[in-house]
Amino acid sequence: ASATDRDPRHHTQKMQKALKEIQDHLREDIKKVDEPQLKAMFETSAEVLGGLRKAFQDYEQKNEAAWQR
Repeated sequence: ASATDRDPRHHTQKMQKALKEIQDHLREDIKKVDEPQLKAMFETSAEVLGGLRKAFQDYEQKNEAAWQR
């Protein structure tokens, strides 16, 4: 594995980008559907993905006690 592959930030940043893309897609699709339950599920899913992105950021920045050594 290359040095880049061993760098945790490389992976956390890739995951944050992928999660953001899905989050944005969900929010765009809310505008395209009429069913209130599906809109709610999409919004809830987008919020959950936002929480996951924050967890990856916290890991990178060592903001939480769980991520500190």
